[in-house]
Amino acid sequence: MARILTSAVRAVTASIAVAGFVLTAQVAQAAAAGDAKNGEGVFMDNCGVCHSNAKGAPNKIGPNLFGVVGRKSATAAGYMYSPAMMKAALTWDAATLNQFLAGPQKKVPGTKMGFPGFSDPQDESDVIAYLVTMK
Repeated sequence: MARILTSAVRAVTASIAVAGFVLTAQVAQAAAAGDAKNGEGVFMDNCGVCHSNAKGAPNKIGPNLFGVVGRKSATAAGYMYSPAMMKAALTWDAATLNQFLAGPQKKVPGTKMGFPGFSDPQDESDVIAYLVTMK
């Protein structure tokens, strides 16, 4: 009986791992499919009011997003983050940005970010592609 249960647990664990890998690959592919040039315009229209995007530029209403991809959440120097964001312990990779930009309050309830999220998945992919270029 224990051996059968162990086999079933292994099968379920393997299935979950494969599903997670496929989902991560799909998100990465969506970001890769984004158009960074278009993303710059979408960023300026939707994000640039609150976020700067140049190396060394001061924070605005939101933190400077230059070099955000790969950075830990709530670590931009000189920015006062919400308690929710400070506790979030995220790493801003394509998958996390995809989830956050689709609905910031859903991903990090209590965040100060008032943006409701992108309604157009292509705009979201384009912005993520643009953020990747800011290194």
